[in-house]
Amino acid sequence: MTSLWLDRAPISGATLFIPGSEFDTVVVGAGITGLSTALLLARSGQRVAVVEARTVGAGTTGNTTAKLSLLQGTVLSGLRTRHPLSLVDAYVQANREGQTWLLDFLEQNRVPFQRRDAYVFSVTDRGTREVEAELRAAQDADLSVVEAMATELPFPVRAAIRLDDQAQFDPLDVLEAMTRDFLAHGGTLLEGVRVHGIAESHPLTLQTSAGRLRADHAVLATGIPFLDRGGYYGRLISSQSYAAALRLPTTAPVPQGMYLSAESPGRSLRSVPTDDAELLLVGGNGHLAGQEPSPRERLDGLLDWGLHHFPGAEVTHTWSGQDYRSADRLPYIGPMLLGGGRIFVATGFNKWGMSNGVAAGLALNAEIVSGTPEWAEELRSRPTTSPGLRSAFALNTSVLASWAKDWVTSRMTAPEDARHVVPREGHGLVARQGAVPEAVSTVDGLTCRLSAVCTHRGGIVRWNDAELSWDCLLHGSRFGPGGQVLQGPATRDLEVESLSSGTGPHEPEG
Repeated sequence: MTSLWLDRAPISGATLFIPGSEFDTVVVGAGITGLSTALLLARSGQRVAVVEARTVGAGTTGNTTAKLSLLQGTVLSGLRTRHPLSLVDAYVQANREGQTWLLDFLEQNRVPFQRRDAYVFSVTDRGTREVEAELRAAQDADLSVVEAMATELPFPVRAAIRLDDQAQFDPLDVLEAMTRDFLAHGGTLLEGVRVHGIAESHPLTLQTSAGRLRADHAVLATGIPFLDRGGYYGRLISSQSYAAALRLPTTAPVPQGMYLSAESPGRSLRSVPTDDAELLLVGGNGHLAGQEPSPRERLDGLLDWGLHHFPGAEVTHTWSGQDYRSADRLPYIGPMLLGGGRIFVATGFNKWGMSNGVAAGLALNAEIVSGTPEWAEELRSRPTTSPGLRSAFALNTSVLASWAKDWVTSRMTAPEDARHVVPREGHGLVARQGAVPEAVSTVDGLTCRLSAVCTHRGGIVRWNDAELSWDCLLHGSRFGPGGQVLQGPATRDLEVESLSSGTGPHEPEG
């Protein structure tokens, strides 16, 4: 699946990798967090390189719904139940500064965007209580959120709240403008280069798939830090959700607000102006990454919902996005724990990376060049035993139990001749091949047999029948059917055992 945003020519500007090059700062990851950080540092006069394993925007930013809003579902009420108001205020201030900077950047660079009102709505009694709690939390944080007397939605709504004058855009337009500005300030963009590790020498030494780089500082803007330091894996929860672009009949109005439901399964709506029509983007139906038996059913459920409420719509694009939420619901922005003070992280944006990502760029630029914003200090100083860690511990214990079960199941229940079975087109299975489980899939007529052991922490990968990928439940690493890393924290591909044209006995139907 390819997102509406990524269905375009790649952003140009990548330069030749020169092993041994030295920089003031190397930023790993070319999404909105990485590029905003790199751009600000380059404007400050630093020698900066952005290292991207695939292409600009290929990760979370290119698969987002791209809403730039301070009303973020039920985020603030969730924070308020876990933290003092001062931390909620710091979070709002971070997002406000990120939003303000980005809107100024878009206007100065003539990047198209639309001003829109943001809504949170409910369709159940429980959701209504959550909407009311969000209204109180937003008003306590000095946001001008009000009750909405009406919506444009084509179904009954129990309650809704609204924040006026927020924004939406095409995220690849934003990244393209940031890339141009970054390069104009002397930045270096390296695509198709994956960073495998960082040695804390003086300067830092980054080991990459193309050779070594050296830098005084490194910023990990990769969704989840790929270095095994600081315990982030135990404090971050990886989730995957789905989106689709719908072309409505010419007589059907496209809702102009940005809508998000309070209850689960989540429902997100926004309009998307294009050259020939205005599309409707619907999203939601999220789940923990790598832990859904059939992601395709989740996507199909979202499509069924969208087509039911917007009859006659045509689906033009479908895709999924992956994001990370911290156990205490606040992002991690600043020096990496056990990183020697020269490696920085930005993660845990809980699906609100458009404002949080830019806020992270502002904070990290200040940290490296001059000083730290007050709100960033406030967020960083929260207790390490803050609420939410107990539930995160319970979740990770459950994940580890599933990991152990996968190892046992793959070795005990797979038939002895499973290595000879060829999955049907678009399907994958985990079979036994000696002592190591084998991941076998058939995509585009090619059957590929891989090691089923994730190269990060040894989880057994599971087939994703929506994205046709191998996903690990431990920390959300994802791999293509040929074994290539799609999403970290894994930095090395699954080992390929064999490739064939897909001939042979097929797995039984059903």
